Amino acid sequence: MPGHSVLQLPVAALEDWVVARTGHYDTGFVSADPRFAHAHITALGPFDPSPDESTLTRIEGIAAATPPIATRLAELAQFPSGIIHLRPDPDLELRALTDRLVEAFPQFVPYGGRFGPRVDPHLTLDAASEVVSIDSTRRLLGGLVPVSCTLTTLQLAWWESGACHVMAEWELGASPRLGPAWQDQRHG
Repeated sequence: MPGHSVLQLPVAALEDWVVARTGHYDTGFVSADPRFAHAHITALGPFDPSPDESTLTRIEGIAAATPPIATRLAELAQFPSGIIHLRPDPDLELRALTDRLVEAFPQFVPYGGRFGPRVDPHLTLDAASEVVSIDSTRRLLGGLVPVSCTLTTLQLAWWESGACHVMAEWELGASPRLGPAWQDQRHG
């Protein structure tokens, strides 16, 4: 499968755990980019694989208008697809951010529309299998959960085996700068 970009919010408190779990399945998705957030809540994805300056400026404006988001990740759940995840609570500000991004970029529908118009914000942890369940994931997490955190950064990240990296990033609630506020490392 070719790569894709995602607008995501890093959750630093669970980064080491998610990196280890990702590496358990496919080390190609463990990024060498130290800014890349393996542990994240998706704001909108897939997104534009080659955004132009106008697109990046619109994202910057949305990020600037979005204050940092305080949430708590405690409840483990499983989607019908088998994805085991943590639900953020509260999630209203996360839903509002996704709504603003979809309004600005209506050509990009959350998860390509596979799960309908309303997508639940979540942090992916694992995938259910014969040996992986919510209970086994809870045991692996140990005392890491619950996690209270404030999400402060919006990243445009490229996801592709062997090439995961941050394309651009913005601080939530930060005043837009005069000129590009992103570090442009767009995928080729």
